[in-house]
Amino acid sequence: MKKRQRGVAIVEFALILPFLLVLTFITTEFGRAIWQYNTLTKSVRDSARYLSIQTPEDPLAIAKARNLTIYGNLTGTGTPLAAGLTTSNVPSPTWQTAGSGPVIKTVTVRITNYTFDSMFVSVFGLPFGAVTFSDISATMRSYL
Repeated sequence: MKKRQRGVAIVEFALILPFLLVLTFITTEFGRAIWQYNTLTKSVRDSARYLSIQTPEDPLAIAKARNLTIYGNLTGTGTPLAAGLTTSNVPSPTWQTAGSGPVIKTVTVRITNYTFDSMFVSVFGLPFGAVTFSDISATMRSYL
């Protein structure tokens, strides 16, 4: 009886290995996408916080906030926080006023149409496509 069972484990492992690899790749890419989304959310929040203490619609402050969103610093040096993030993904911030007493001013910073590209085009014939984060935004109260 033992002679018939010899090699069964390796055959079962060989049959299940492709599914385990696909599951591993999917989990890795999903984790990368969440990490990327979190990075973009934090950069938008930092830019909104920066603009909340700047003069509304100041062109220099807007340029610095855009650099903060893309590069993580005010000077716009280094590599972008997210691969493929450009100035076309960061429209001009908007200021809004609400209420009449007290008047509340807010500033909103957005990232639009950013595409997260997967490391793998396909795994075992299963297509992995790009994911587009259509709108990531942060709104904060403006103090000026």
